[in-house]
Amino acid sequence: MNTKYLDVIKAPVVTEKGTHLAQEEGKYLFKVDSKATKDEIKEAVEKIFKVKVESISTINVKPKKKRVGRYAGMSNKYKKAIVKLAEGQTIDLG
Repeated sequence: MNTKYLDVIKAPVVTEKGTHLAQEEGKYLFKVDSKATKDEIKEAVEKIFKVKVESISTINVKPKKKRVGRYAGMSNKYKKAIVKLAEGQTIDLG
């Protein structure tokens, strides 16, 4: 596997809503490189997980205000990809 693909896909986004999307609609959420295009994301997911990708939606997630005691700051911004797989295909993230 080429390390270029691992630079595009940073990590899966595991949330309650994301788990529901995976089970019901075959859509998986990934944190991706902020400069990655949809074509690069599609190629990386297909090569890493050996599945067929139907469509991709991307979202730029804005940073949120966070506070720990008297220290205030911001969370990191990132780009999120929603990857829809072909019928009957799954990715095991566990």
